[in-house]
Amino acid sequence: MDLLEVRSISKTYGSGEAAVHALKEVSFSVPKGEFVAVVGESGSGKSTLLNMMGALDTATSGRVFIDGKDIFAMDDSKLTVFRRRNIGFIFQAFNLIPELNVEQNIMFPVLLDYQKPDKRYLEELLSVLNLKERRHHLPGQLSGGQQQRVAIGRALMTRPSLILADEPTGNLDSKNSSEVIALLKETSKIYEQTIIMITHNQSIAQSADRILSVSDGVITDLGGAANEKLS
Repeated sequence: MDLLEVRSISKTYGSGEAAVHALKEVSFSVPKGEFVAVVGESGSGKSTLLNMMGALDTATSGRVFIDGKDIFAMDDSKLTVFRRRNIGFIFQAFNLIPELNVEQNIMFPVLLDYQKPDKRYLEELLSVLNLKERRHHLPGQLSGGQQQRVAIGRALMTRPSLILADEPTGNLDSKNSSEVIALLKETSKIYEQTIIMITHNQSIAQSADRILSVSDGVITDLGGAANEKLS
């Protein structure tokens, strides 16, 4: 079953001769539990596509379905709740709250939704992410790799069906980058979550189950990570 379906998404900024066509009739689907990398040059449209899938922006035309639900058909209040409960975001800049410690940052999305945190699941995440000994540390007391693991835990805490990762290794060295990608793959399998990862790093992209390439607003499915088109 497809968890994500993108149907003929187009996004145009401006009008007339000044119009910029960031996405042009983009269509693809992603089954539940698949780890997909989206690659492309700067300005190719990949970040715009991520914003469409995450309901952070609206399309000029087309539709996006997550778990069978048309996200563009929802009003703002319903969309906010749906996004909070069904989509987890991982950013290049971590975006942790500096005044909160590790476990507080991980629990934050649940508290924001006025829900009671599942302490057993929190302990499981801290263990999987190797953060138990850092649970009371503030972000400023952590390495970049540790901060990104906290960001992954925050994205997982609401048990979302879809994880959207925007250059999650962009601020990390090669060792931490490899560890973060391995962790994403592991959590994808453990929790059966669909992951869409934006990256400009082709070697990192090859860790994914499938690679999509975006160029000038047009998407090409390159298939499995071993595809020779990236070599």
